Amino acid sequence: MAIPPEFLDELRNRVTLSEVVGRRVKLVKRGREHSGLCPFHSEKTPSFTVSDEKGFYHCFGCGAHGSAIDFVMNSEGLSFPETVERLAAQAGMEVPQERPEDRQRAEKRTGLIDVLEAACAWFEEQLYTEAGREARDYLAGRGLEPQSVKAFRLGFAPRQRGVLAKALRARGITVDQLLEAGLVKRGEEGDQGADDLRDYFFHRVIFPITDRRGRVIAFGGRALGESKAKYLNSPDTPLFHKGRVLYNLARARKAAHDTGELLVTEGYMDVIALAEGGFPAAVAPLGTALTEEQIEELWRLTAEPTLCFDGDAAGQRAAFRAAERALPLLKPGKSLAFALLPPGEDPDSLLRSQGPAALRALLEAAQPLADMVWRKATEGRAANTPERRAAIRAELRTQVRTIRDPELREDYKQEMERRFEAVFGYAGQAAKGQAGGRAAGNRYGDLRAGSSRFGAGRFAKGGGQWGQPALPAKQRRPGDLLRPERTEQLLLATLINHNNLLIEFVEDLAGIDFVSADLNALRQSLIDCLARNGDLDSEGVKCHLSNQGYSGLLASLLSPEVYVHGRFARSDASAEVARQSLLHILGVLRDRQTGITRAEEARALAADMTAEQLQRVQARQRLHNEEEGRKVDLDRFEAMLQSNGDKADT
Repeated sequence: MAIPPEFLDELRNRVTLSEVVGRRVKLVKRGREHSGLCPFHSEKTPSFTVSDEKGFYHCFGCGAHGSAIDFVMNSEGLSFPETVERLAAQAGMEVPQERPEDRQRAEKRTGLIDVLEAACAWFEEQLYTEAGREARDYLAGRGLEPQSVKAFRLGFAPRQRGVLAKALRARGITVDQLLEAGLVKRGEEGDQGADDLRDYFFHRVIFPITDRRGRVIAFGGRALGESKAKYLNSPDTPLFHKGRVLYNLARARKAAHDTGELLVTEGYMDVIALAEGGFPAAVAPLGTALTEEQIEELWRLTAEPTLCFDGDAAGQRAAFRAAERALPLLKPGKSLAFALLPPGEDPDSLLRSQGPAALRALLEAAQPLADMVWRKATEGRAANTPERRAAIRAELRTQVRTIRDPELREDYKQEMERRFEAVFGYAGQAAKGQAGGRAAGNRYGDLRAGSSRFGAGRFAKGGGQWGQPALPAKQRRPGDLLRPERTEQLLLATLINHNNLLIEFVEDLAGIDFVSADLNALRQSLIDCLARNGDLDSEGVKCHLSNQGYSGLLASLLSPEVYVHGRFARSDASAEVARQSLLHILGVLRDRQTGITRAEEARALAADMTAEQLQRVQARQRLHNEEEGRKVDLDRFEAMLQSNGDKADT
């Protein structure tokens, strides 16, 4: 029984080797590979290794080596056809029957690959002709290095109809082959005249698209002049289906295996720019949203690829679509991470304007898939009524129900419930035993960017920013109910995300010593950064901190675990809300520092009272009393405003 090679390739891609081997061998995950006792000879110390990324197993004891097909044949004594049928059934594939037309189809595919290789070489030649000057200027203007142009085999389709068809037909390639390879089309529908062929690509920069083995199977073209479609891909052919293929997959495979990192971006130029910037393990879908087949392809290379989408509304929608499509496919250890770029940036522009360190900082702060599930259900939505909160919870549950793996589905359910309770739940449990058992209020708020219940520089009565409890009669400020380290995180996150506030409050920041030694060191680096580079924006500040060795700390600082305690710290929060929150947090930290200082001075006085120490303590006590007096006056003033407002309502 002759089985088409392309079917066997697809079968090996669809089955996971460790799952096949794991049915007979107890495997232990070690890094990117699995190991266990070899089933083909007796041993007490494991020497049998399975690599999903490389697609083979190997025993260092007896030398057994092969693919999933080899393993089933050798371990179960099945014939080759029986093995293929069994694995195909597990993968949901139907084994093609041996027919003369199958052999002809296989031969035709081989012939089409030769045709496309000839076309690729011709496009490359055209780039270096006089007619290709415009294309060369375009690539140079985009900052591409000549060696990258050659490495990615970029080419040019001239502004002359029919020249490719004419050139390839002169080499013995038939019209039918040109049509089936997607290189030409007929000028008029129904016209069978061979002389009326039109090249599919016209006046475009050409990007060859290869399969996993690096063979050219299609092309992408970027228009140089006016065109309805700026980017155009080859039509679907026997070799090419754009929903299954990833640009640069063959080149990225080795780099992904060596580094464990795989980046997914939106276009050809981003992939090439990433390679030039030191990120060779990068791929891109072909002008469509990431498909389920492409996600499975990514997971064959690495367990958690990072999606780097453009920092605009379209990029965020693409991230949400990818998250939605990935959920049903999730398996233990397989997920996605999301590095959303600043608005107006893509990987190409970010690398050229700010350098690799800026991108590395964003990658290290990438958000997990669970964050995207949460954001998709909550971002931009009001949550200040029971009905609106119920809609958010229903949306979260709907997303989670699509996960097929039962254990992961339960884990996600618990995670989303935990987040929902943290943001929208009642704070009553924390307030039990206080004020006769009265609840401290709720944390219901509004998730729309820039929304706020702040007023007159303080929390308004009866409401709070999401993640913060509403204020009882005695006003509480952001950070009052949090442990010191969390309050310090909120302060730093707000200053980093709102760079203009960092300039305004740098002296206040310099006057506070943090409880956390790590955060204190980052605080000092932040101050030094401002002193040396006062014109840096928020992304530049993040890049500086990452270069100083704070990338890990920065990632935890700018995370949902911190933002859940203060929406104002996020970059999309209102600048005025962030400013008022900073004033309150600084007050909380000063109060705490004053209390520590008082305790230290009290101990010093008890040990050795001097006139100088006594005067310093008395002066600080007077200042404290004055501040408390101002707070009391402000509370009375707000109470008066509230009372007047109530009377006006009646």
